[in-house]
Amino acid sequence: MNKEYIEFRKQSDFSGILTDTFGFIRNEFKPLMKTIFNVAGPAILIFMLSLAAYNYIAGDIFDFDSFGDLSYNSGSIFATVIAAICYFISSIAAYILTTSAVLYYIKSYIDHKGETDLADIKRNAYKNFWSFFGLSFLQGLTIIISLMLCVLPFFYAMVPMAVVFSIFVFETKRSTTDAYSQAFTLVNADFWTAFGAIIVIGIIYFVGGNVFTFVASLYTMVGTGIFAGEIDPADLNSFSADPILIILTLINTFFQLLLNSIIVIGGAVIYFHLHEKTNFTGTYDRISEIGKIED
Repeated sequence: MNKEYIEFRKQSDFSGILTDTFGFIRNEFKPLMKTIFNVAGPAILIFMLSLAAYNYIAGDIFDFDSFGDLSYNSGSIFATVIAAICYFISSIAAYILTTSAVLYYIKSYIDHKGETDLADIKRNAYKNFWSFFGLSFLQGLTIIISLMLCVLPFFYAMVPMAVVFSIFVFETKRSTTDAYSQAFTLVNADFWTAFGAIIVIGIIYFVGGNVFTFVASLYTMVGTGIFAGEIDPADLNSFSADPILIILTLINTFFQLLLNSIIVIGGAVIYFHLHEKTNFTGTYDRISEIGKIED
């Protein structure tokens, strides 16, 4: 049975954006996940291992004796710093490669009318890694500054920052800075529809991403005696290295990493809605394709 082709290059209303986002995920879930692991798999693996190492080692920084006195383990501090650096670098690489894999998958999907080219996706993702890194830096800086200013600037900044990567991928002639500046211009085409869709997708991401966080928090409270009201600092010191807690943390982080694809796909659908509302590129292409068929 042939899968339904999701047309990205069109204008959509609020419900259409959500329908296309989750329709694409439903139709392309398996090949998309395969592509993500092919492109970002090594970075994700290093990310998970460094996170596990960091959680295991970090608990040994502080030592509590039988009297509850605190001392520092200098060897663990050094090991924790190394693990934290590996965790930080690998997390950036994993998120960038996952995001670029999803967007170049969509680009290949559109270019080949529902088919994808894994080799081309991988090549583009690796080739544009540093451009994505630069955009990620600008995106993060914008969000931080908007949060420092007030709530309203943050809500406004969410919309252009949700489509900035899509502009860079789908408008291939634009540089990193061009894509960043264009994002603020493009969102004016239909800000409120884009804003509403981002809020709904963000809520779904937040709820889904915190399922395992809740489980890990509950396990921590039970394991350290918080519910019973009996907390031993020595137990807190050793509990961070608990294998079950580390596994729960890894599952939660891995799930959130993959769940981030929903936001990326939603951003791509929103981008095409805004782009078509401004330029009608997809509409003109479909009209010319009809003319070719008639000839």
